[in-house]
Amino acid sequence: MRLDTFSPTHLAIVAAIPLTAAGLAALGRRGPRAARRIRLALAAVIAANELAWYVYTAARGWVVPPHGLPLELCDVVLWLTVYALATPRAWALEAIYYLGLGGSGMAVLTPDVGAPFPSYPGVKYFVAHGVVIAAILFLVWTGILRPRRGSWWRVFLGLNAYAAAVGLFNAWFGTNYMYLCRKPASTSLLDLFGPWPWYVLGGEGVALLVFWALYLPMRGRAGPRDGGARDGP
Repeated sequence: MRLDTFSPTHLAIVAAIPLTAAGLAALGRRGPRAARRIRLALAAVIAANELAWYVYTAARGWVVPPHGLPLELCDVVLWLTVYALATPRAWALEAIYYLGLGGSGMAVLTPDVGAPFPSYPGVKYFVAHGVVIAAILFLVWTGILRPRRGSWWRVFLGLNAYAAAVGLFNAWFGTNYMYLCRKPASTSLLDLFGPWPWYVLGGEGVALLVFWALYLPMRGRAGPRDGGARDGP
């Protein structure tokens, strides 16, 4: 069946994400060892879910390069989240905070599933995005993730650098990664900004505003901590 946006099922999925994160955070606050075990477990779940999906799509011939490659922003954020959970370096934590809550959050609120629900592709879509969001909230609520001053601006510049590279890839191969050439078929925030290229510019403005808004509650706090977050190798 089709999963309608803001239907009872959709709202239940949305509500389950922060509730799960809150439960994990309560366990993680028992001590560094408990937090580390949860971090690694979340990293394993995200990675295993994505690797299973790669096998599933390859077996069905859905990956036909240059189409079907893991170049979407959510793909990058997913593996960055695995890395940040396993080795919580400050730059990776900051990147997933803004990109994960902003990008995966929008993907959950305005889903472009492209498959019936609860089929495997439909369930995988929400598991992939939902666990990423839950993991980020867990990191925030346990004090592991604390974005530093100016982090929202640095991540925004990094996002634009990646989008520029993907845009060149799209232009060369005729693909539409990150919806830089065409808007998603389902309803999304981009519909408010008109046709191409205006919706791309509108999305830029929204991303900048969302990153700044995400930084506000963290302003004036210390950088990443809990004995695990660090920069460098």
